[in-house]
Amino acid sequence: MENSEKIIATISELLQSGKAELYLLVVLFLFTLWFIRSTIRYYYGEKRKLKHMHRFAREGDLEAQQHLAKRYQKGDILPKSCERAAYWYQKAALSGDEEAKGFLEKFLESHRKKY
Repeated sequence: MENSEKIIATISELLQSGKAELYLLVVLFLFTLWFIRSTIRYYYGEKRKLKHMHRFAREGDLEAQQHLAKRYQKGDILPKSCERAAYWYQKAALSGDEEAKGFLEKFLESHRKKY
């Protein structure tokens, strides 16, 4: 209980001193900096993962091929591209992956209907 009482006393002193707005602005500024830094680190981390995923997919890793196909189909981090999605689904299907064959059939069927 002692810690919570100290915290409450510190907060009440801060509010009475009239500097609460200043501290709030400092906290918001620090939070904004942290958020921007975290977002940038996440973005570059995702880009690095995709770079490695492309390498693994070219080497024949079925999971990487499927993952790339889904990302290209959805436009997740990568630019949305039906051709590239179909390419990676086809590579995985030719390697014998039944799930990729099903995705490729659905994908081609949906695109045939459009044209």
